Amino acid sequence: MRIILASQSPRRRELLERMGISQFDVIPAQGEERSDPSLTPEQLVEELSRQKAAEIAAAHPDALIIAADTVVAVDGTVLGKPHDREDAVGMLQTLSGREHTVYSGLTVCWQGRSVTQHEATAVRFRPLTQADIDHYVSTGEPMDKAGSYGIQGYGCTLVEGISGDYYNVVGLPVCRLGQILSGFGVDPLAMAATKEL
Repeated sequence: MRIILASQSPRRRELLERMGISQFDVIPAQGEERSDPSLTPEQLVEELSRQKAAEIAAAHPDALIIAADTVVAVDGTVLGKPHDREDAVGMLQTLSGREHTVYSGLTVCWQGRSVTQHEATAVRFRPLTQADIDHYVSTGEPMDKAGSYGIQGYGCTLVEGISGDYYNVVGLPVCRLGQILSGFGVDPLAMAATKEL
């Protein structure tokens, strides 16, 4: 079975390997994402993951496709990746000292069947000083991340606590993905065990 991760995220690639799936191709979706502004964050990430999976599945119909999309939402407002430094600073100021939610949509499709779900994790930031924000943005880490931070990097120093799946905040809710894959007869633990033999 050929498995394709429809994402260029090195974090998703690493997490897929950590699950026990070592043999897969990385083919990011290239199409322009289309979304309805009336969608809730949960609906948005599901729709975007569905679009990515459909694009890659059309070109590789025999492969099992895994696609994901992650956003940060606070007070119902979706925070994607920052456009520039000022945007990153503004997002971090918004998140300072409060709780937000990280949503990831997952779509797995294979042999004409498709399953889409989402995961939500609550994240609480400590109060940030302007110096905290300026120093963090100067590392460059926020610039390619939803909500302008990466919990697995320097951004770990900003997070006071989380409720839910940590790996969802990184960008791939591995527990939920494992459950979806099992519905397709794919067992990452069995794959990992076989590799160790």
